[in-house]
Amino acid sequence: MTVREGTVKANGIEFAYLEQGEGPLVLLMHGFPDNAYTWEYQMPALAEAGYRAVAPYLRGYPPSEIPEGGFYDAVTLATDARELIRELNGGEPALYVGTDWGALIGFTLMQLYPEVVRRAVVMAVPLPQAAAGILTMPELLHHTFHVWFHQMPHIPEAAIAANDFAYVDYLWRFWEPGHEDPEHIARVKRTLAGDGALSAALGYYRATFGQAPSDPALDSMRGRLGGTIGVPTMAIFGKDDPLAAFAENHAAFFTGEFRLELPEGGQHFIHRSRPDAINELVLSWLGAGG
Repeated sequence: MTVREGTVKANGIEFAYLEQGEGPLVLLMHGFPDNAYTWEYQMPALAEAGYRAVAPYLRGYPPSEIPEGGFYDAVTLATDARELIRELNGGEPALYVGTDWGALIGFTLMQLYPEVVRRAVVMAVPLPQAAAGILTMPELLHHTFHVWFHQMPHIPEAAIAANDFAYVDYLWRFWEPGHEDPEHIARVKRTLAGDGALSAALGYYRATFGQAPSDPALDSMRGRLGGTIGVPTMAIFGKDDPLAAFAENHAAFFTGEFRLELPEGGQHFIHRSRPDAINELVLSWLGAGG
């Protein structure tokens, strides 16, 4: 099956996406530093299993629109996902798979808009409430140094872009040691090199800690952040990923069906370093919902 390209207007901006297969919608959301092609090993497996796999480029990641003066706060990003599901799926709920920022978006989506998600898979990044102990763990603060570095104005943009985005190469080596992925990393660099794209991608981090504005039109939703999640969810962490230290904390925050998987031999980009194992887990979980 060939990969199709498309665009859709959702939450006021134009999203570009990759699509493969026909059937129930599976929305696949990427993270940083990454783009929609990160799912190139999952999309064929989903399509073969009878699903319609759609992987958008997140807001601010070309060729998706970079909204002028746009917002990148958690509620805005979750509202993007809700509106993408509505536009792509005729108002019906969908299946959801997210890694890194896609996982964080998924957590917020299920807290605020649980009615649009049938079942979900989240990978590689913990629910913030489950990871509160990170502030007492220097080794994990080092592992997530980028979160703090990205709060600075202007300097990260210059440092990340320097030497043909050597920073991106470093993060992929640091977070998935031993895994070589040059063709995909080159695609990621081209995405981030787009005019305004790097500042947009950093806006996600800055909005998290109040260094970038949040959409005031969504203020009424913010009181619902941090709640428990009732949507059936599987969380996946590579067993060797340092952030797996928080994996066992998750069950307390899920009131619905919950499953935790810790596959051997992968870390942050485990969906690319161990695609067969991840595809098997994802298909078994999504299919369990009938």
